[in-house]
Amino acid sequence: MRVITGASGYIGGVLARALVGRNDTHPVRAIFRKGQGTAADLDVEWVNGDILDKESLVTAFTGAETVFHAAATVSMDPGRAKEVHATNVSGTRNVVEAALECSVRRLVHFSSIGAYNQYPIDEVLDENRDSADGPRHDAYDRSKAASEMEIRRGVDRGLDAVILNPTAVIGPFDGGPSHMGQFFLDLHRRRIPAQTAGGFDCVDVRDVVDAAVAAETQARCGENYLLSGGWQSMRNLALLSQQVTGVAAPRLVLPMFVARFWAPFQVILDRSRGRRPLYTPGALRAVSGSNRRISSAKAQAELGFRSRPLADSVRDTYRWFDERGMLGENG
Repeated sequence: MRVITGASGYIGGVLARALVGRNDTHPVRAIFRKGQGTAADLDVEWVNGDILDKESLVTAFTGAETVFHAAATVSMDPGRAKEVHATNVSGTRNVVEAALECSVRRLVHFSSIGAYNQYPIDEVLDENRDSADGPRHDAYDRSKAASEMEIRRGVDRGLDAVILNPTAVIGPFDGGPSHMGQFFLDLHRRRIPAQTAGGFDCVDVRDVVDAAVAAETQARCGENYLLSGGWQSMRNLALLSQQVTGVAAPRLVLPMFVARFWAPFQVILDRSRGRRPLYTPGALRAVSGSNRRISSAKAQAELGFRSRPLADSVRDTYRWFDERGMLGENG
């Protein structure tokens, strides 16, 4: 039995699809709190649970050989700091406790590149970099670093656990959509009049899931594995979108100091129009402070991790959005 927390989310849903599609007889149990997301059509055992409720996890983990912990709250909004900490830290603590109580053979924990200090951003970032646990880091990044400490405490108590650290995840099956998915949708809908300086390291969700499946049996207990697809400027991401959709990329690129000045006003404008803000102060900090030299050498050597061309990921993202009718103005 394999169990997935956060199976109704982006990575969890794609992971459930990959596990169901394997040619083996291991059943998949998927934990959901509200909806079932893009995995709703899969032949899995759905179990209602909440990572903030340890007893519901014990019920879900009973009989499990492997638990994939993908449930998390992703937000750069300072107003959600308590919620982010509760889900990502307290929730992970409950997952560890339940896994120990149920004698789970292996726990695969999905963390984030944000758990690492990105600076210096022009020096290679690998698994030896220090954690993002200082006051200069956002609440989300600190929560992911703290969640890894909960995993390591579990390892010290005998839990066999490994940690995966993907960069910004893109690709198909982004039903939320995620912040990156919303970025590509807004480009297609011409809702982004100007780009900012900076950029992101992006990795395809399918490559992350392949690494997670390999980590079930190949990763070393207690180890982290960085999953990077390569850094791209926001301008290059917009040009990739243009190549796929034919919608012209914004020509204007704002200096970061101008973007930071304008960000609070853009947040107010987006909310007044009923849209989720993308260009928040926290997002701009992430764009400007994203490390450009993230190494996946360890994951490549031990998990066979490979990242597909980013152009393929962008193409498949739009193809999936189109198939779901999400490319329209109100899609």
